[in-house]
Amino acid sequence: MIGAFDAIAAANDISPSIVANGIAEALITTLFGLTVAIPVQASFNYFTSRIDRIVIEMEQSSTLFVETLIDFQKKQ
Repeated sequence: MIGAFDAIAAANDISPSIVANGIAEALITTLFGLTVAIPVQASFNYFTSRIDRIVIEMEQSSTLFVETLIDFQKKQ
């Protein structure tokens, strides 16, 4: 986009052919950015949900362990 605006400033005229190359460059960089960002975001969401499940399992296990200790203490 910077190239497109530089071309407009240099030509002192606005026509589609002047800005087309700059817009094409901007779209290419956007494409590559999305190509990287989408898989990274999907991976982040996957691993975040796995970590959340592990944390929940750990909380449940620790609660069960504490309840077992309390029951054992009551029996003595």
